[in-house]
Amino acid sequence: MHNLKEIRKDFENFIKSIQKRPIDINFNLLKKLDVKNRELIQKKEALEKEKKEISKSKDENLFNRSKEISEQLIKIIEEQKKIKNELDIILSNIPNVTHSDVPNGKNENDNVEIFKSGKKPNFDFKPKTHYEIGEKLKMFDFDLASRTTGSRFVFVKDKLALLERALSNFMLDKHMFKNGYQEISPPLIASEDTMYGTGQLPKFENDQFEIKFDEGSDRKFLIPTAEVILTNIVKDKIVDLKDLPMRFVASTPCFRKEAGSYGKDTKGMIRQHQFYKVELVSIVENDKCLEELERMTNCATGILDDLCLPYRKMILCTGDIGFSAEKTYDIEVWLPSENKYREISSCSSCSTFQAARMKTRYKNQNNELVNVGTLNGSGLAIGRTLIAVIENYQLEDGSVIVPEVLRPYMNNLEKISPN
Repeated sequence: MHNLKEIRKDFENFIKSIQKRPIDINFNLLKKLDVKNRELIQKKEALEKEKKEISKSKDENLFNRSKEISEQLIKIIEEQKKIKNELDIILSNIPNVTHSDVPNGKNENDNVEIFKSGKKPNFDFKPKTHYEIGEKLKMFDFDLASRTTGSRFVFVKDKLALLERALSNFMLDKHMFKNGYQEISPPLIASEDTMYGTGQLPKFENDQFEIKFDEGSDRKFLIPTAEVILTNIVKDKIVDLKDLPMRFVASTPCFRKEAGSYGKDTKGMIRQHQFYKVELVSIVENDKCLEELERMTNCATGILDDLCLPYRKMILCTGDIGFSAEKTYDIEVWLPSENKYREISSCSSCSTFQAARMKTRYKNQNNELVNVGTLNGSGLAIGRTLIAVIENYQLEDGSVIVPEVLRPYMNNLEKISPN
């Protein structure tokens, strides 16, 4: 959450920087509430000072005045509490300020391509979709998932389930042993406070799966991404400078309602309520965020290079960037059946935005207590990587070649064929 004191220093420029995003924030109300709140604080301090002086004087003639002050203080405290709550609601819905590198734009059509990598497959037949191939192999079952659970779920079976697991294990090994991330096996349930810390609440509450827990307990949610739980490892902490950077990786199921995506990608595995993802999180000195973003993005693209999958790297514009991010790269993989690139990873620097919400700080080289920088990225989304492998490595008979780098994870299986 933004610091109101910092906003107050240059209110007009802050508004200009935030309004590059498509937001609806009543800044006039924010300013009005801030002025009123400070007036109440000054009035409260003046009354407390007067009451203290009366108490010191022990003048019984001032007893009624002291009583009046107490009653006034009760009213002021209640009014200030109400205003503070209104201020917090507005502030908690204001997104991060985007970095100057971020291009201006309205939506995904204004994102800018940085580079392309890899050679697109050249088929001498019309490429099939991943779900056509999976169903022909009898290893995807969307109908069964619909009957047992509902839409936007799937049963992945047999060799494709093995391929899915192989992808996860390969990614974890690469990020742990080559890229220097510490593996974490985290809880899949997050508290309301934890969800708030990384910016999922209150802004994106409609997209979350809230669960019923113990009677009277705090609100709990299934994690929409491991970013939530991994970043909050340092919540409410003063981190030792010598421990930075901290780099975590986890492979977890993720759960999203996909609110607002009605009618989009209804077939196949592109947009599901439950999916697996290998997530990367970094906690760094706050002036190292952009440097770490490049490193993290290279770790993610390195997986696609190893799998020999064609992809492109995009920088998101102000109209498409995430709520907590200051700068984001999307990595999009080539899907032959759609004849276009689709997002497979999003790597973001959040500067100190999440740290301020989580109250995570460290003492810098000047011994000043400052907020850490946080970053997150998919390294990669397992389901979409599975889709990309199936489609880019497909054969005309419906078989799928197993990428060489994954064969050690699949008992040296070279090809997945119909039973």
